[in-house]
Amino acid sequence: MVKKTAEQKNAEERRYVAASGAANAVELEPFLTDPNQSIRATAAMNPDADAEILDRFANDKFWGVRMEVVSNANVSQATLRRLLESDMRKRGVVHHAARAKLEERGVEFGADGMPEDAA
Repeated sequence: MVKKTAEQKNAEERRYVAASGAANAVELEPFLTDPNQSIRATAAMNPDADAEILDRFANDKFWGVRMEVVSNANVSQATLRRLLESDMRKRGVVHHAARAKLEERGVEFGADGMPEDAA
């Protein structure tokens, strides 16, 4: 594996700071496609992230980023429901975390592990 140059490390550090210090969705949007998964996760845990940008971060292919979306206080119920996996074989930590948060918000689940009010 090729070592990062000092310039690459400095640029990465600046992106971390920007991701954690972003004040709104417009400032967070560039991090949706950041090549560094950890920086995307940092952006998703930003307390100033609104429900809309969190919904977009929920599309990330890495479960670590999706877990930060679930953990964010501003995540919408719709996003949490979207993160549930109907196929029991594919359920993982994201499904279980989303379910736990939905249950905290009063959503009841059936024997199939999905919300009872799901169509």
